[in-house]
Amino acid sequence: QVQLVESGGGLVQPGGSLRLSCAASESPLDWFAIGWFRQAPGKEREGISFLSTGDGSTYYADSVKGRFTISRDNAKNTVYLQMDSLKPEDTAVYYCADRPGSIATYAGWYKFWGQGTQVTVSS
Repeated sequence: QVQLVESGGGLVQPGGSLRLSCAASESPLDWFAIGWFRQAPGKEREGISFLSTGDGSTYYADSVKGRFTISRDNAKNTVYLQMDSLKPEDTAVYYCADRPGSIATYAGWYKFWGQGTQVTVSS
């Protein structure tokens, strides 16, 4: 069973940057996808960035496109989310998740989830 652990969250000023990490307990041989989701109080969980290990495809939600970048370090079994030009509306708990197969944006299709890391953007 894959286990995921997020880290890198914290408090940052508007316009600042953070890099989140998602460390996996193993590297499955099968094609799978990693997704980054976030959830703010009173809002539904939002899929914001995804990466396919099978072909390297990526996807970004419009809300973060051009500001966030997803990447993977295969040797470290870690996926990163580089977040630049952060805005107060980016404040949320950020989760990484894993599913077999290709990229999907629906949270219910993801099998494994990390514990979440808080990102707060405030002046």
